[in-house]
Amino acid sequence: MNEETRVSRDEAGSRYQVLVGDRVAGFAEYREHGDRTVFTHTEIADEFGGRGLGKVLAAGALDDAVSRGRVLVPLCPFIASYLKRNPGYQEHVDWDAAR
Repeated sequence: MNEETRVSRDEAGSRYQVLVGDRVAGFAEYREHGDRTVFTHTEIADEFGGRGLGKVLAAGALDDAVSRGRVLVPLCPFIASYLKRNPGYQEHVDWDAAR
């Protein structure tokens, strides 16, 4: 059985979530400062590992932030790695602020 996978933004919790069906499989925490979205930590639950959900989560979170005109600051190593492998986001990233 293939369950629906989707990414949603939980503003109150300051995180993006990847859901498989109705279960939260992982999250990417962020903070917003001015026009910047600072990604601080990403985690996928062990039971959902190995399915590529980290990539789904990163793409969904970054696409949402960019669509809202945000500047991306990747403090989280997973998000930083994803951004380096996906150059389409580069004009939206502040690498200096991530150091």
